Amino acid sequence: MIKTILFDVDGVLLSEERYFDASALTVWEMLISSNYLALSPEKFKTDYSDKEIEEIRNVVFENDKILKFQKSRGLNANWDMIYLSFAHQLIHLLSQIKEYEIENIRKWCQAPINHKTLLEIGGVLNNYSVELDFGLFVKEFERSEATKQELLDYLNVLTFDKLGVETSSFQKGELWSVCEHVSQEWYVGDDNIIASTGKPSVQKGKKGFLVNETTLAPKEDIGELFQFLTASGIEIGIGTGRPELETIQPFQHLDWLKHFDVSRIVTADDVAKAEQELPEGKSLSKPHPYTYILGLHRKDLSVQECLNTPLPIKDGDSVLIVGDSLADLLAARQMGCQFAAVLTGLSGKDARGEFEKHKADYILESVLDLRGIL
Repeated sequence: MIKTILFDVDGVLLSEERYFDASALTVWEMLISSNYLALSPEKFKTDYSDKEIEEIRNVVFENDKILKFQKSRGLNANWDMIYLSFAHQLIHLLSQIKEYEIENIRKWCQAPINHKTLLEIGGVLNNYSVELDFGLFVKEFERSEATKQELLDYLNVLTFDKLGVETSSFQKGELWSVCEHVSQEWYVGDDNIIASTGKPSVQKGKKGFLVNETTLAPKEDIGELFQFLTASGIEIGIGTGRPELETIQPFQHLDWLKHFDVSRIVTADDVAKAEQELPEGKSLSKPHPYTYILGLHRKDLSVQECLNTPLPIKDGDSVLIVGDSLADLLAARQMGCQFAAVLTGLSGKDARGEFEKHKADYILESVLDLRGIL
């Protein structure tokens, strides 16, 4: 009997589309803006039309082929997807000048790459005729069996293969943080960037997408579902890769927050705080089950207590995790919980085959179909 349901947010309750738009704009800005690599500063602006955003996303993510590949390999966090896409393109650009700039390349790649380094790299790249090639991403990563955070480590392998430089720098570090901040500028806008990151915008003039969330079913129907579940004695919670601001604010606006105990709402901020207590490079993002374990225990456990929780958990069959990605499914499997896959994520109904392959307990057309399985 189901006693607890933990929901992912993006692709389940709220559309991921604006996140992916912001992700594409982030990669685009860091490649072309004068604040970063400055490959085509005349093409950059802070207010694109919906059509222009669609065109940029189609180029940067190869009509979403790159996003779907990353998702299929268990990568779930948008910031990781952005970092992977930008860093791969950076390595490709450097490969085009290695014959002339190998000493600079070795210096750049063997030390943490920060904002200042990107400006320096951009200054050198602009002395040569270099070209972007987003079509290489899937081709080059398909050579590897890497999944989840291993994909970030594979950037170091590509650096050696394409540049002849041995490094371990392409892991979560300063460059990842630069990508994260640019992404937040696009998503939350100037008005919320300090609250989101604690730092001002590098490039001002972005309105943000935070006030333009799209629900994956009528908001009233989802609210009624939450009310039905709690009235039935089922405890509900959230386990999301979104930051707290981008979770709580939309839930308040949609009148959903009243259905939740906030101690059962676990966000990327909780995960990031926990990772600070661990050795550098240790990831607790999904598909690591940390997010859902913490929510299940109302945030009462310490980081080590969460990590030391015996898996599968006791009475796992009484917990249902509802998600749209392989990362959610893998987390549920480690915990011994039931898993309901919702076909409203990036891949839509095309994801059914993958969920069937991994033996999801339930496959739903919409989160509203939960009523039918309880």
